[in-house]
This record gives sequence, structure tokens and C-alpha cells, in this order.
Amino acid sequence: MGIGIVISNTSGVPIYEQIKQQLKDAILSGALSEDDALPSIRGLARDLKVSVITTTRAYSDLVTEGFVTNVPGKGYYVLPRNSELVREQILREVEDHLERAIDRARIADLSRAELHDALDYLIDNAGATS
Repeated sequence: MGIGIVISNTSGVPIYEQIKQQLKDAILSGALSEDDALPSIRGLARDLKVSVITTTRAYSDLVTEGFVTNVPGKGYYVLPRNSELVREQILREVEDHLERAIDRARIADLSRAELHDALDYLIDNAGATS
């Protein structure tokens, strides 16, 4: 598999969630395509130096969320992605991030205009190199 999973022990995010999110991002971005095989649960656990329980939880969540399927005796494979479903999934994630940003903005007592300015700035400068 061509994607590298990077685990952070200091991020405060559970390891299984980090694995799940990085695999989901790879699927949503197209780095992993329909019918691509995921690494075996044991192999990934060994490579990342985490427990099999951790990788099993990440894969189980991906199955539940409809990103992969388990083919008994063969492993886990990426399911076909309906472009509208992918768009909805990404929109839901964007909304979650924006809700957290708004909560933080309220704590800092930022005005609506300041929040809009910050969003406009980020949109205009996304991907810009410094």
C-alpha cells in the first residue's frame, strides 16, 4: 500500500482513531481506490508497533462507516465510493470542524465579522507557501 500511516502518541487522539482517519482520508482523496486491499490487521499492527486490538477497532469502524468490506479469508478491501456520498461525508466533517471553530471563537469573544475575515483569509491562502 502506498500510503504511510503516522501515529502520534502526543495528539490526544486515540491511536485507532488516527489509523481510521488516515485510511478514510486516503480513500476520500483517491490515494486508495475501489477494490484496493488494506494491509492485514496483524501486519499493520506489527508495522505501527500497536496492538492487534487497535487495528481491529480501526478496521471495524471503517466497515461500519461503509468505507471498506471484510472478505473472509482474504482481508479488507476498499468499497466503491458514490461521489455524492463522499461529498456528504466530507461536508459533515467540515461542519464538525467549523462547529468546533465557532465554539472556540465564542470563548475568545470574536465577532461574526472577525470569524468571516478569518475564514476568508484561510480560503484565499489555502495551499500558499510561505
